[in-house]
Amino acid sequence: MNYDFFPLADKLRPKQLAEFEGQEHLTGRQKIIQALVQSGNLASMIFWGPPGTGKTTLARILVRETAYPSAEFSATVSGIGEIKKMMGKSLAARKEHGKPLVLFVDEIHHFNRNIQDAFLPYVERGDIILLGTTTENPAYKINRALLSRLKILELFPLKAEHLERILARALAFIAKHGGVDVRFTPEAEAVLIGYSNGDSRRLLNLVEIITQTADHREIVSETFVLDVIQNKVASYDRTGDDRYQYISALHKSVRNSDVDATLFWLYRMLEGGEDPLYILRRLLRMTVEDIGLADPDALRICLNAKQAYEFLGSPEGDLFLTEAVVYLAAAPKSNSLYLTDGKMKQIAEKYKMLPVPLQIVNPDNFIAAGKGAGKDYVYAHDCPEKTSLLETLPDGLPERGFYQPNDMGFEKNIKQRLAYWKKVKAEMAKTQKKSEPD
Repeated sequence: MNYDFFPLADKLRPKQLAEFEGQEHLTGRQKIIQALVQSGNLASMIFWGPPGTGKTTLARILVRETAYPSAEFSATVSGIGEIKKMMGKSLAARKEHGKPLVLFVDEIHHFNRNIQDAFLPYVERGDIILLGTTTENPAYKINRALLSRLKILELFPLKAEHLERILARALAFIAKHGGVDVRFTPEAEAVLIGYSNGDSRRLLNLVEIITQTADHREIVSETFVLDVIQNKVASYDRTGDDRYQYISALHKSVRNSDVDATLFWLYRMLEGGEDPLYILRRLLRMTVEDIGLADPDALRICLNAKQAYEFLGSPEGDLFLTEAVVYLAAAPKSNSLYLTDGKMKQIAEKYKMLPVPLQIVNPDNFIAAGKGAGKDYVYAHDCPEKTSLLETLPDGLPERGFYQPNDMGFEKNIKQRLAYWKKVKAEMAKTQKKSEPD
């Protein structure tokens, strides 16, 4: 068999948007990627998401379909000298092509802040369009000044239906270019899809290994696939895909309140040599995303674990991670804050033109005072109820109830408190209405 068509992940990389699988929230009809392609205009962006979700592919498709001049760099191998040399040619590229030069930087989070600063003036002037990919949260890894000039596009793990289509495409490609018909039992295919965990590269790499080792006269069985997987993941690669698969498994186990699974994935990572501080950072995220105000102590426990670990180091300090994950897995769960975050980003964008109501503007200068700033302001502590009917949301914003607590843990108390204040204000409004002259 001729294996010249490997690696599959590279050979099957989509060249056109129509071939791209997944990320419909970005690529679907009337979504941002479609809009950019149709308009032929690009803006500086960061593609953020787990491995194998299409970040690099999508960036390359955008450049290709909008016909911009471009240059590619990898932050893992390129230096500041090479970057500055290319940016210095951006003006000539713009004159020649009539469009700014697109600078595509893969794994941009590997650049330190000094190198990231070098992009800033060129992005500000529009001399270059910066497209970057990252598996790390841009809020922590990208300079704030640079980040403010970039649009963040978040990609998510691929769904089973996407992976199934990619698998079918891979098998057809192997049959055409390799001359062999690789077939899987339904159970084996299900294992393939499940193991891939939303990562197309992980799927294709596994298919490639199976193609090279299986007996092509027989249908590939579930047992054979499991044997290949076992051999492939016998060790933990903290610099590769395993890190992201295992931390995702840990996160989902905590979310599912499964203490046993949580401990298993924690120790798979620790015994594999993972940096405990990397795990602790993810645990901190879990405290707000999956627990929130249902148990405010979760955040304190994790911050204390981080401080204690930094004081003792490994291996003595590893036990603090055990304490933290057991607490998180056993804690009451709520994603109310996570849902509120997504909702409020949309609300803030939708109503970003609404001004602050004059009654809560400080009259600290004669211009503001002349406009009526601070007029009719009510100091809540002067009221017996310690609240007032003062309107603190701007006119033109009809939505309410942004935060919806559930009945788990301490969040049940928050729900009762919100209900209390709502009742107090309703009674105050009723009393005020009765006192008004007919």
